[in-house]
Amino acid sequence: MDMSTVIATHGLTKRYKKHTAVDDLDLVVPQGVVYGFLGPNGSGKSTTMKMLLGLTQPSDGVVELFGQRLSETSRRQLLPSIGSMIEAPPGYGHLTGWENMQIVRDMLDLVDPQIEHAFDTVRLTEHKHKLVRHYSLGMKQRLGIAMALARTPTLLVLDEPTNGLDPAGIEEIRTLLVGLATQGITVMVSSHQLHEIDKMASVFGILSSGKMIFQGTREQLFEHALPDLVIETPLSLEAAQLVAGSLPTAEGIRLADYSKQETAELVQRLVEAKIPVHAVRRVQQSLEDIFINLTGRDGLL
Repeated sequence: MDMSTVIATHGLTKRYKKHTAVDDLDLVVPQGVVYGFLGPNGSGKSTTMKMLLGLTQPSDGVVELFGQRLSETSRRQLLPSIGSMIEAPPGYGHLTGWENMQIVRDMLDLVDPQIEHAFDTVRLTEHKHKLVRHYSLGMKQRLGIAMALARTPTLLVLDEPTNGLDPAGIEEIRTLLVGLATQGITVMVSSHQLHEIDKMASVFGILSSGKMIFQGTREQLFEHALPDLVIETPLSLEAAQLVAGSLPTAEGIRLADYSKQETAELVQRLVEAKIPVHAVRRVQQSLEDIFINLTGRDGLL
């Protein structure tokens, strides 16, 4: 791990009796990015985040934060640099937003300018004296993020910060998190909103059954998941008979998992068989398409 790596795990594992929730996880989160942490329900995302924060002890493996191994001794030293919101946003409904933040201030030994800055960052200043039970869900989520930002962290760990929000609320959170990353704050965020996470994250980690099945940049992810190939020809049935595993369509034939070299060889075979090839193209993929291909049809979030 180099100095630009904020989070690294080595063989991180969590077992519950006969169930392994996280299995031999090697996680690398670079500095100053929005890291999209994805996986089907029950894949181990929340358990992993809790281990990163020292809230759950791993069965095996190592967590390193800012180049330092996480332990009972180092946790107190590391936590002031980390803000987090795991599961439901915190806050007492019978208190105002400001009163809730004063509790955070006193617990963390902060000063009023710090919590005022956190309110400004999440654009809640004009609502800070309103009772939290009268907040919209989006406002409650932003209050939770303000609590995580109060100590001015360099790492923010958020579990489902856009859960249950309407499109406007999701856009607000997305804009906020991308803005924080441009300021040098590393943001690790899990979400089931694949379309939104695709807009905010530049690095992804995808879990399935507790195992890391992909980790890398967005560009690497789209290269890793080879999109289907479409060969346009008026003789689709003849072409499908010639090419095993192909699916005839109105346009021609469709095939999966064909590399560039295999595609060139296939086109040559078709031409030699007197089957006209009008066009060759890849099917455009979304992050959701790739996610389903990697995790299986049961991998819908």
